[in-house]
Amino acid sequence: MTSASALFQGQTPLAVRMRPTSLSEVAGQAHLLRPGSPIVALADPNATNPGTVSVILWGPPGTGKTTLAQAIARSSGRRFVELSAITAGVKDVREVMQEALNQRDLYGQSTILFLDEIHRFTKAQQDALLPGVENGWVILIAATTENPSFSVISPLLSRSLLLTLQPLTDDDLGSLIDRAVSDARGLADAVVLAPEARAALIQLASGDARRALTALEASAGVAASEAADDRATAEERDADVRPLITADHVSQAVDRALLRYDRQGDEHYDVISAFIKSIRGSDPDAAVHYLARMIEAGEDPRFIARRLVVHAAEDIGLADPQALQIAVAAADAVAFIGMPEGRIPLAEATIYLATAAKSNAAYRAISSAIADVKAGRMGPVPKHLRDAHYAGAKRLGHGKGYLYPHDSDVGVVPQQYLPDELVGTRYYEPTNHGGEREVSARLERIRRILEG
Repeated sequence: MTSASALFQGQTPLAVRMRPTSLSEVAGQAHLLRPGSPIVALADPNATNPGTVSVILWGPPGTGKTTLAQAIARSSGRRFVELSAITAGVKDVREVMQEALNQRDLYGQSTILFLDEIHRFTKAQQDALLPGVENGWVILIAATTENPSFSVISPLLSRSLLLTLQPLTDDDLGSLIDRAVSDARGLADAVVLAPEARAALIQLASGDARRALTALEASAGVAASEAADDRATAEERDADVRPLITADHVSQAVDRALLRYDRQGDEHYDVISAFIKSIRGSDPDAAVHYLARMIEAGEDPRFIARRLVVHAAEDIGLADPQALQIAVAAADAVAFIGMPEGRIPLAEATIYLATAAKSNAAYRAISSAIADVKAGRMGPVPKHLRDAHYAGAKRLGHGKGYLYPHDSDVGVVPQQYLPDELVGTRYYEPTNHGGEREVSARLERIRRILEG
């Protein structure tokens, strides 16, 4: 049995050591690894029709994109070339393509090109991949954490198969952790993992295999160091006693769960969408949860504040006119005091908006009016409403017949305000929610007077 102290001396990271050598060792992604699937066909050297289609692997970090590519390369017997979009340029791509063509023509060997983080490639760099992919010089396996619809050029997408990877389940992570503890490439049973520590590692990983193994390795180091310190004599320190990894060791090694959030990526849009929909749905607990995720991930608080202001006008409106004031006040407060204190007015506004009465009547009113204007449903301004202050206006009948509302005891007079083509059109239809209930009753009386 390997001693615990030997596990942490000059070795490559545990996550690298535990990279699967075949698809059978891959944790998770069962939906991509069914018999006959494109991934399985690519990896099978004895397949009747070996896979030749290029694939784009899209998924969060730590879900196995690089792992799948390397497992395919090891299993298939094909030549494997790896490039990183961070460091490679067009020249590197063209050199790989030329060498792949030479290998095919001279030795009959096909090449798998694994391109990590393809979303970082410019259009010109991605264009350089097209001849090799289209003519079959290489089988491209590209990995990305960004939505390929926005980050990969259309010609390359049409020539590749898009495969979506999912975050690992708790069961997947548990199996991966157990194998890393016992496998000779991993910790080789030099430590014992307490059940509560295993559960903590799964929770902290948030579906990320690399995160799970990195946290396990760090926790094992803490446990081994603590165990060595607890042994008083040289004989005790040399004794083959396996350290026990506890939940406390895990908390010492990793102080927070991984936040899946990219301010320029899908998670940015997904979380802000969930945030707004939770407020609209009147769930303050869910809204505060998503607010916390954005704050902890380093989202620009001004962006959050702007979304609150928009939501107050769009989804609450006159059902609670104070909502917009509170949202604007929160935005001003964040700009004035900054973070981290700015989280408090943001939370206050979030909770107020989530619990406020809701109405999108104002939003629907302006949207409908704009739609009519764009469609040409406008008509001339009625003459009695036109400006009568400039020379010749009265001669044209401008302002003639206009009734001044303040001359009426009720402040409203029977008078047409819409153009003739739109008489009777209703853009604003108040709800019976919150303060808009009173607006609805008052507006009904007003409209009866206006229409005579």
